[in-house]
Amino acid sequence: MPDLSVEHVEKFGPGVLVELCSITVDAIVNGIGFGWLRPPSRQHLASYWKGVVLVPERELYIGLVDGSVAGSVQLVKPAAHFEAVHFTTHIDTHFVAPWARGHGLARQLLEAAEEGAIERGYLVMRLDVRATQDRAISLYESRGYQRWGTLDRYHKVNGDMIAGHFYAKTLT
Repeated sequence: MPDLSVEHVEKFGPGVLVELCSITVDAIVNGIGFGWLRPPSRQHLASYWKGVVLVPERELYIGLVDGSVAGSVQLVKPAAHFEAVHFTTHIDTHFVAPWARGHGLARQLLEAAEEGAIERGYLVMRLDVRATQDRAISLYESRGYQRWGTLDRYHKVNGDMIAGHFYAKTLT
């Protein structure tokens, strides 16, 4: 059984950014994408991930398998001027590298994001996911997320319109 752990990242340690970019490419190639259909350049990915840790409204958690970066999730907090929704947050870029799936890391990442949200006083967690992501949907529903809507034209992949589902969970 591999050793799994989750870390909150405030700055990148040696090699972490390179590993994160590498698994992001693997995820995109395997259809997870989180918006990307083709992997951007490594430089673009590195800039993206560096930006994530700089943006005050985002918190990055990485999942590790035997010490290697294997997944991520972002806790996205509302902007300061959206006072009416300061009780809610959502997650983004929740994924596990193809080589690391099947060990429960996606669940651990989700739980870490939920715990981070609760610690910061958020009452509701939201997320959205492609309707084709059956394993992710199963995980979210098993963790108590309730589907509140579906958008038939959520993403366009290889010329086909893909539906997306929207979920929310009351945090306790």
